[in-house]
Amino acid sequence: MSEKQISSNFIRNIVINDLESGKHKEIITRFPPEPNGYLHIGHAKSITLNFELANEFNGKTNLRFDDTNPMKEDAEYVESIKEDVKWLGFEWNNLYFASDYFEEMYNRAILLIKKGKAYVCDLTAEEIREYRGTLTEPGKESPYRDRTIEENLELFEAMCKGKFKDGEKVLRAKIDMTSPNINMRDPVIYRIAHVSHHNTGDKWCIYPMYAFAHPLEDAIEGITHSICTLEFEDQRPFYDWVVNECEMESKPRQIEFARLNLTNTVTSKRKLKQLVDEGIVDGWDDPRMPTISGLRRKGYTPESIRNFCREIGVSKSNSLVDEQMLQHFIREDLKVKSPRTMAVLRPLKIVITNYPEGETEMLEAENNADNPELGSRQIPFSREIYIEQEDFMESPVPKYFRLFPGNEVRLKNAYFIKCTDVVKDENGEIVEVHCTYDPETKSGTGFTGRKVKSTIHWVDAKHAVPAEFRLYEPLILDEENEGESFLDNINHNSLEIVNGFVEPSMKDSKVQDKFQFFRHGYFNVDPRYTSKEKLVFNRIVSLKSSFKIKK
Repeated sequence: MSEKQISSNFIRNIVINDLESGKHKEIITRFPPEPNGYLHIGHAKSITLNFELANEFNGKTNLRFDDTNPMKEDAEYVESIKEDVKWLGFEWNNLYFASDYFEEMYNRAILLIKKGKAYVCDLTAEEIREYRGTLTEPGKESPYRDRTIEENLELFEAMCKGKFKDGEKVLRAKIDMTSPNINMRDPVIYRIAHVSHHNTGDKWCIYPMYAFAHPLEDAIEGITHSICTLEFEDQRPFYDWVVNECEMESKPRQIEFARLNLTNTVTSKRKLKQLVDEGIVDGWDDPRMPTISGLRRKGYTPESIRNFCREIGVSKSNSLVDEQMLQHFIREDLKVKSPRTMAVLRPLKIVITNYPEGETEMLEAENNADNPELGSRQIPFSREIYIEQEDFMESPVPKYFRLFPGNEVRLKNAYFIKCTDVVKDENGEIVEVHCTYDPETKSGTGFTGRKVKSTIHWVDAKHAVPAEFRLYEPLILDEENEGESFLDNINHNSLEIVNGFVEPSMKDSKVQDKFQFFRHGYFNVDPRYTSKEKLVFNRIVSLKSSFKIKK
């Protein structure tokens, strides 16, 4: 799917109907992350949906941080989220924090108390869970449910002034303990937390619960369509209750869609944080992580992620998307963008015995056959080169057509060479292969005298640039089985580091430069470990996949 194609979905149809009916004159959406971790690929789907929906209808999208839980939040996460949204290619109209509205939320809670719709409860968190009931049994009313309005106002003010300890009291909505929807059974809307907030400091020691704060934030900002994932569907009656009972002028509509689930991937922030905290990965931006920063460091482009998010679409049904689909879109994006060069990851030295000693010639190579605008480059060739160890076999298996004693192959962009001898060390390991070359077979001269069955890549030994290559496999092997932790399915071979060489034309490569290495795949210059002294490449994806996009 191209950048300009727009697919229809049920949310888009709702928006169209709301505009055509005159219900709304302008569409306002929001992306409301909690700053308690880094964004992941699932958030990319939500970001793309919210921003592109508003953009299509000349509306607005706010970036709003739902920072109502200072126990888990950090300013580091705020900055990383802003960076990720911008990198994906989106600009928000307004930047807000839920904490900007703490005063108004407090006043709306006072309004609920005055209306007899909220009360201060002394039950512990465990007791509240016990009183709540189950899906088949109604809940039981709190013994504090019938406190007078005056008593509730006095206690809530005391909570705000810090006169009680954490967990000693909460403010609960007063709805219906027999409701078939557990979310309507007097949910907690404020709790005590004597902890400093990243935005408001120590001004507050009570904080609104997310389920109470979120509808108020949407209403305050005039959000028309509050788009969230399916797990909030059961919360929608409480969302509407808060908007109505708090007498908000604006009435946002909550719409739920299925979240993104990828194979061999976890997108729970709690689990991702555990991977970071336990040192299983080297940070939130580890290329094995499904975070946007991890995908960026690995080498994914914003275009590929946006196209992926459009292709998977929006539905009401949860499903599992094959990770290969995401890989398909980065291949599609890079196949015409990235230069195609040669890199040898596991080097074996070749000595071309009949090539003049001390001589070096420059050969021309096109940078991308699918994109002539990328031009060509000059690559050096001399008596000694490196090839991949797997491209030579002393005793070839059947149908092995690469280099072996007596066989002839083509060197990419260079000459035919034939193996004549093998040099081994005292342990019998091959350390060097001797070959001869045919000067009449130079690439680009139109030589048609004979054909060979294999073309292999190489780098000139005298001019090769040392490089480190990081090869990634999925971090998660399988789905969790009952009784297992997701850590039981960690792939401990998810990263392999090898050292080899690249062409000298890549000596001055910059971080985040992307290349297609002949036969190896697409690679990105790693922004963390690359230095002036050392090039480090992350493999983004291999060259081929069996995955097909259905047309």
